[in-house]
Amino acid sequence: MLRAIQTMTGTSPFFLSNRLKPHATAAAPVLPVFSSSRRGPRTASASASTLLILHPLSTRSTRRFAILRMCSTRSDPHSHVAISDSSLNSGNCGKVNFCQWCGGATKHEVPDGEEKMRAICTLCGKIAYQNPKMVVGCLIEHENRILLCKRKIQPSYGLWTLPAGYLEIGESAMQGAMRETHEEAGAEVDVLSPFAHLDIPLIGQTYIIFLAKLKKPQFSPGPESIECRFFPLDDIPFDSLAFSSMLVTLKLYIEDMKAGKPRFHYGAINKRPGTSPSDIHAFTLDHHLQS
Repeated sequence: MLRAIQTMTGTSPFFLSNRLKPHATAAAPVLPVFSSSRRGPRTASASASTLLILHPLSTRSTRRFAILRMCSTRSDPHSHVAISDSSLNSGNCGKVNFCQWCGGATKHEVPDGEEKMRAICTLCGKIAYQNPKMVVGCLIEHENRILLCKRKIQPSYGLWTLPAGYLEIGESAMQGAMRETHEEAGAEVDVLSPFAHLDIPLIGQTYIIFLAKLKKPQFSPGPESIECRFFPLDDIPFDSLAFSSMLVTLKLYIEDMKAGKPRFHYGAINKRPGTSPSDIHAFTLDHHLQS
């Protein structure tokens, strides 16, 4: 259930010759999830530990993956700038002012052995780590058409999306995607394969979208949907989609179908600095991998 998705990123063409029409959608803020520890319980007085930094992407492509950089065409092509490493390393602890365990006031500083600013309780010493949230959903194809849901809740009320929502504790990504599909579209599905893994670092979200098929040809809007409808690939309402992640996913799927078969995609959607949060086109899709 995407009750608190903030539209902080946008959509772009997936081959540089394609251009999309601009449109804006509503936005609502999101706070990341907090946990007391990344590597087990610790406080601000813990000793420094060895820090291993893993770079997620190689600088060279491999035989199985092609690395592409895809940029929006809505602004100066020379301004294609992704979120900087310095902004990521600064952390995002300014919104945590009180400890969730004891209620004490927090201070914001870099703990020993770390590199990012954290919210540290001044009473119990616990550190509030902010962790990304996972959104899971299904791209359901039936007779060359895609099932979309028109949202009945904010943000992006009245706009179209794939059935998707936050993963719950105790379920796998696939189980969560199937549950969300049933809740939002009243559809029972069989998952075929993972299709897209899209990170949105600025708002701390990771999307996992699965390809799926209907178990039976029945579906109906759930309490969070105004209506559900199958759209032919040529009639996807790209000017009325709710979130950039949905548009990215659908564009990738259409391009794959034109090429003959779906592939698996990874990418990071980065908001273009200085643009409006409601402008879902103002972004770069970085580190695009496809298998």
